[in-house]
Amino acid sequence: MVKEISYCSDKYQYTMGKSFYECGKKDGKAVFNLFYRKAPENNNWAVVSGTDEVIEMVENLGGKPAEFFEKFLPGPAYAEFREYLASMKFTGNLYAMREGEIVFPNQPIIIVEAPLIEAQVLETPMLCIMNHQMAVATKASRVTRSTNRPVSEFGSRRAHGPWAAIYGGKAAIIAGCANTSNVMTGSIFECGSTGTMAHSYVTSFGCTVEGEHKAFDTYIKTHQGEPLIMLIDTYDTLRCGVLNAIRAFKENGIDDTYPNGYGVRLDSGDLAYLSIEVRRILDENGLPGCKIFATNSLDEYLISDLERQGACIDSYGVGDAIATSKAAPCFGNVYKLVQLDDVPVMKMSEDRIKVINPGFQITWRISKQYEREGEIFKVDVTCLRGDETDQILAAGETITLYDEFDRYKYKTLVKGEYSAKPLQVQVMKDGVRCVPVRTLEEKRAYYKDNLSHLSPSEKRLINPHYYKVDISDQLSQLKYGIMERLAKEIKEFHI
Repeated sequence: MVKEISYCSDKYQYTMGKSFYECGKKDGKAVFNLFYRKAPENNNWAVVSGTDEVIEMVENLGGKPAEFFEKFLPGPAYAEFREYLASMKFTGNLYAMREGEIVFPNQPIIIVEAPLIEAQVLETPMLCIMNHQMAVATKASRVTRSTNRPVSEFGSRRAHGPWAAIYGGKAAIIAGCANTSNVMTGSIFECGSTGTMAHSYVTSFGCTVEGEHKAFDTYIKTHQGEPLIMLIDTYDTLRCGVLNAIRAFKENGIDDTYPNGYGVRLDSGDLAYLSIEVRRILDENGLPGCKIFATNSLDEYLISDLERQGACIDSYGVGDAIATSKAAPCFGNVYKLVQLDDVPVMKMSEDRIKVINPGFQITWRISKQYEREGEIFKVDVTCLRGDETDQILAAGETITLYDEFDRYKYKTLVKGEYSAKPLQVQVMKDGVRCVPVRTLEEKRAYYKDNLSHLSPSEKRLINPHYYKVDISDQLSQLKYGIMERLAKEIKEFHI
């Protein structure tokens, strides 16, 4: 499915490429960074998902005949360039954060080091993949952090197309969802899928109270050995739905000894009140192990409020809030040139948030071990590869880090009292993947481990404490040196 995505691009990537080709810059050694400037919903971090699909997309760049490119680059002026594109494959290097990594603004999530045209044409498909999956993963993280109970991803019907549904389910699982309803996600990523029933199933047995009982009885008889969840709000949750479920369970010998799990699902109404009443009725009828599953346009705020009200809900199903990242559907990853032929470059702006960090970079995550809390992430530092800070952190030596915007704010890291790991690892070398493929469960476990090393205040959904993120002195000096030089040139410029 990802094979054709290499050419899901914007035309200007190729019109720029023609200029690079004809002016002799096509083989310039370029470094591009993919990063975001601001996390959604007033968070200050996001969850990485999509880098495996990026690798697959990059591997599949090339192999199209010249006739393919003629469809959007027509005419004799493009003939030679079309032949070049037909023979072009990615020959460069990719560095990326692992899926499940927690990433902060301005940190390179993916670094592309390649000939200029090869790197340039990857921009749109790479952003398409990463912006979608990171929007879903970051929202799924928020939803799953709102409760200690399992959350299932049920949003395929609201997703922005089949591709989004499949890979959105994958991103949601990485960021903490227990499972997905999407059968293709389950098949591709070998994580299985889950589901209950729809109201149409119940009404198909006749729009009567007895028809509801027949629906439940039939479902139980045809799904023995599987989880059994009855949808009880088709007609009246308390006066017939839960009672028919109890009746059908007991008639088929389903009770707390059933090894595959059983329960009821609420999909409408006052979920807090109904869940409390349903719990009471189930317990009074000798089914204390019957689980209550809740759906109905839920998100992290509604779930938090339900739990504050004492709702008796054992697990949640969340659809469009996750599948479309409903509150912030457009994630802000960008793709910027930061170095060409070993010369750092950067974009400037009157808007400070849009001023980028130049040069070939690497980010270090620094942790400290505490007797009570265990290992806690303390600060991230993005350096120029090989600069003094990079070398000191790699060696674990004592270093003092100064705030980029306030030199009176600093932190001294003492040798032997901290550990540091690089966040970007090489995933492609000379156009070939060089890292193992990890399972979806391994990616989710990696995310959960990362989450455990943030402080509770940094995981708050509302007004979180902002984690310390900085750049090295050498990167800062390079950045502001370029800015000062450009400012001087602009001041003196005239025509």
